[in-house]
Amino acid sequence: METIEREEIYRIAREVLKQELEILLPIDREVSELRVAIKELTQVQVKSEERLGALEKAIQELAQAQARTEARLEELAQAQARTEARLEELAQAQARTEARLEELAQAQARTEARLEELAQAQARTEARLEKFIAVAEEMQREIVDIKRQLGGLAHAVGFQLEDRAYSSLPRLLEEEFGIKVKERLVRRIIRTYKGDLMEINIIGKAEKDGKEIYVIGEAKANLSIRHIIDFMDRLKDIKETLKEEVFPILVTYMTDLETEEYAKSKNIRLYYSYEFQPIF
Repeated sequence: METIEREEIYRIAREVLKQELEILLPIDREVSELRVAIKELTQVQVKSEERLGALEKAIQELAQAQARTEARLEELAQAQARTEARLEELAQAQARTEARLEELAQAQARTEARLEELAQAQARTEARLEKFIAVAEEMQREIVDIKRQLGGLAHAVGFQLEDRAYSSLPRLLEEEFGIKVKERLVRRIIRTYKGDLMEINIIGKAEKDGKEIYVIGEAKANLSIRHIIDFMDRLKDIKETLKEEVFPILVTYMTDLETEEYAKSKNIRLYYSYEFQPIF
């Protein structure tokens, strides 16, 4: 476009110059004027070219600015698309959250209903438990009373066994072991070397081979190995307290063969109630 305009201008200029030359050629003055006119026209042409160059530069800058604007618009369009996609995702997430909240609300309602059922069941259980405790306390009182009665009966049986032993053991010990009881066999509470009080079922001074000893015994209605073990532990404290040799014995109404053999293995003489003379 620029070249066409330039050529058009040159063409017009040539035609004008030609016309002017044809008119002014014969006249020197007119030639001079023509030369001036050509010079001025040339200057105009130069200015026109400069303006055209500036215009082309401006057009080029506008084209570049347009390209940048379009690129920026494309970026904005893509950003808008991403924003809309993100908003859609957020909307879906919000919908899922609301659905989940609804599920949680329903679950909470079910939980509260279940808790209410459990609270009612707990109340029923506590009521039954209170009744059970009341019955158990009554049974406990009855058991304590039975134990007290049995304890009294056991003591009575044990005392009777001990009483029979007191009268019969001096003869049996002398006949079997040559042990002479020097004082009555009795039931006594002693204070051990540890300072503890200890009840001994059968205790009394005796003599064996001219040496003073103590006869120490325990009476159990139904003797067990556990009783023998406990008796042996007690004997240790008794020996430390009396500082004398002791002769251990056990008396019982009944026991089993294993317990009897265990007593023999520990060198403890076991007497049965049927070996004692009856008390009249």
